Amino acid sequence: MANHVDIKEVSGSESAKSWKKKLTGLMPADWEKEIDEFETEMFLKKQGKIEDKIFAETRLRRGVYGQRYDNGKRHDGREDRPIHFPCGELTKGPATVWDAPGMQRIKIPWGGFIPEQMDLLADLAEEYSDSICHVTTRQDIQLHYVHIEDTPSLFRRLAAVGITTREACGNSVRNVTACPIAGVCNEESFDVTPYADAMFLYALAHPDIQDFGRKFKIAFSGCKNNPCGLVTIHDMGYIAAKKMVNGVEKKGFEMVVGGGLGALPYQAKLFSDFIPVEEMLPLAQAVWRIYARYGEKKKRNRSRIKFLVADWGIEKFRQMVLEERAKLPVDPRWNELISHPEKYGERPLKDTKKLAAVRPSADYKQWITHNVSPQNQKGYYLAIVSLPLGDITANQLRDLAAIARKYIRDTVRTTVEQNIVLRWVAEADLPALYDDLKKTDLADPFAGTIVDITSCPGTDTCKLGVASSRGLAGELRQRLVEKSVQMNEAVKNLHIKISGCFNSCGQHHVADIGFYGISRKVGNYVVPHFQLMIGGQWTENAASYGMAVAGIPSKNIPAVVDRLGEIYVKGRQGDEKFQTFIQRLGKIRLKKALDDLTVIPSHDENPSFYVDWGDVREFTTSDIGKGECAGEVVSLVDFGLKSADRELFEAIVQFEAGNLDGAAAQAYHAMVTAAQGLIKGQNPDVSNQADKIITEFKTRFCDTEIFYDRFARDQFANYLFRAQSEGFGSLNKEKVRQRIEEAQLFIDAAYNCHARMSMEA
Repeated sequence: MANHVDIKEVSGSESAKSWKKKLTGLMPADWEKEIDEFETEMFLKKQGKIEDKIFAETRLRRGVYGQRYDNGKRHDGREDRPIHFPCGELTKGPATVWDAPGMQRIKIPWGGFIPEQMDLLADLAEEYSDSICHVTTRQDIQLHYVHIEDTPSLFRRLAAVGITTREACGNSVRNVTACPIAGVCNEESFDVTPYADAMFLYALAHPDIQDFGRKFKIAFSGCKNNPCGLVTIHDMGYIAAKKMVNGVEKKGFEMVVGGGLGALPYQAKLFSDFIPVEEMLPLAQAVWRIYARYGEKKKRNRSRIKFLVADWGIEKFRQMVLEERAKLPVDPRWNELISHPEKYGERPLKDTKKLAAVRPSADYKQWITHNVSPQNQKGYYLAIVSLPLGDITANQLRDLAAIARKYIRDTVRTTVEQNIVLRWVAEADLPALYDDLKKTDLADPFAGTIVDITSCPGTDTCKLGVASSRGLAGELRQRLVEKSVQMNEAVKNLHIKISGCFNSCGQHHVADIGFYGISRKVGNYVVPHFQLMIGGQWTENAASYGMAVAGIPSKNIPAVVDRLGEIYVKGRQGDEKFQTFIQRLGKIRLKKALDDLTVIPSHDENPSFYVDWGDVREFTTSDIGKGECAGEVVSLVDFGLKSADRELFEAIVQFEAGNLDGAAAQAYHAMVTAAQGLIKGQNPDVSNQADKIITEFKTRFCDTEIFYDRFARDQFANYLFRAQSEGFGSLNKEKVRQRIEEAQLFIDAAYNCHARMSMEA
């Protein structure tokens, strides 16, 4: 974990400048630099110095999303705060993401966070958001209704307690997820936590992931049989394994690649049944390089690595990766990051004691049955805090942090089912823990049951949402809770997952009963519907996907769930699993059994069918926009030129502050960065050393005259060469000003060169 300060030092509302001053030196230096750069890029965007699509990818890589709005107001009617900038509005004209608050995603690697971080997240939710922290299906935390001018302060406060938003979104390696009970599981081969964290640290800002066509997701699991890691739905996944090598037991992983859900789900393919732990990071790097080089970048709907693996076949893909691995120069971090797994070892806060005899209430019995399970360590238990729709209020999160301090150490983790797990609870503390959770309304007793529904944000905030997944999930949850006492145990153990569109952010493909939002036209009206998916396999790391059965009007979904339960209870043979039962029943018989629930009454007969769950307005799809999850394809050249713009701006700031040597050096470096950016279009592995960059730039762009246009010929290139020979010490003010002006002309020429090359491509 990064260095952090007492949480009181990063709480309270302050201006951006005040937070920057207060937290300088308390953040990791590279994180601090990145945040400063983002703040500069915000200013340059306002000046029109950065293109919309480039800045969009920049902010997405900091976890800043646009959000869906209806006439600029929330569904609950609250007026949103106007957006303010010291330098004026960022954009003019039609409303954009900058005219209204958006969503901030915060990375929680392998779901692990500590009470001090929980306290800060609660503060941020209150000060910058709507007092709600949302746990995602990738173990992240999301805040909604965050204004972009607040993000630098938010980033700095998070960095001060060891949390980053870097590459939480965009075309990058997203949050690395892992089994939330790793290290305490009864069935794991070994604790994958140290290796998941090593992957997170290695991938963060790694140069080989900066040229992806789409996002890249990685997961770790300690065993093959359970669904905690959902490895097979990921671009790359690792399942803990052990193997005898020359009489010695070695730790390693079964490695898979090319999985993914979305509109076209793919099962991950087996790359190797065993790779030793020391090969985990170099093979990951080789995969990233192959994906960046050969993955689709023009057709967004085929840009994920699953399509490359499918097109090539796993044998060719494996061969290409192994050849790339053999060529990689040794990186000391491959071993450094995994060299001390013992530092992730956990200790209980309290000694274990046998639970005294108690007379438990019916609610407590339910909670113990569904939310509590024994750890591998005798006398200690896991307790799941079930969060309806993945939401926890700021006050609840603070209370939960206090509860964690009281009963456990720093052993709190989020889950892919949008819940939170408390680990190392002593057996004797279970009744008191339940009482404390109940006081803050966090003792919901239905974790892991049909009541514990997973849902994406849907039309509440997502621009791609078609139907209200959260509205439907809330309605189903309420009805299922009311029926839970009389519910058959076989039905109670089913899983429901809901997505607002076909993209499967709610993981509907791997649920026993899944739904994704669609719409149907009836006369002059549009009716909210959900496509029903049946028979996905949640176990064995999501081993298989469900099948589509029928489009159901949204208002009939509760009846569909009831009927499926009835059909299953009446028709199952012995203890037959739901997936097996569905396969035996067959799609035709199942569809026929639900046909009457696909019928839509006329608008005059029942207008409620034409209104979505949780809304009062007539349903429409006219406000569906362009989603931002995928971002834009932004080339390494674009990023390099954008970085050159930012560096030149910093040179101007230093010049105005009277730091002439610093301004001259920064202007020179801005030209070098622009040259490097152009080179990356031809050679992504270009050196980071200035002299080598300039030599390669001369060979590739000057000797070939590609850089020259009919107006300037070699004039602008010579600005770079002269700056290299002059250096940047002891220049007078006039010479430094000239250096800055020449750097601007060189960067503009680089942009023109890139534009010409793009048109010729």
